[in-house]
Amino acid sequence: MTNAEVARSPKRARLYVTRIDPWSVTKAAFMLALAVGIVLVVAVGLLWWVLDTTGVFITLSRTIDEVVGSATTGFDLLSYLEFSRVIGVAIIIASVEIVLVSILATLFAVMYNLSVGLTGGVEVVLSDEV
Repeated sequence: MTNAEVARSPKRARLYVTRIDPWSVTKAAFMLALAVGIVLVVAVGLLWWVLDTTGVFITLSRTIDEVVGSATTGFDLLSYLEFSRVIGVAIIIASVEIVLVSILATLFAVMYNLSVGLTGGVEVVLSDEV
């Protein structure tokens, strides 16, 4: 091998992840879960708007009234599908998702730290290849 070939060969470093900071994992998981929660609420709002604009809710309500009969039941689909109620449920689901993802990610980081003594950790190979 010439000096040029040796100089061009990529350098590699093998590292082992033997500990993950649970607090860092909690912060990162919280931020990612918050982003997913915001996307969830916005997506539900847009979906509700599209379905309301196209008249799906009214058509569905009329169909239910024809099948079941509006006089026999006091069920009003449109009152259950109000925007404030749908967004409220989406916000509650997003809040639960944020809390659960943050707690579970922290728990998994702690479990990884406990199991690393048996497994040796995760091997990461770093290279300067282009």
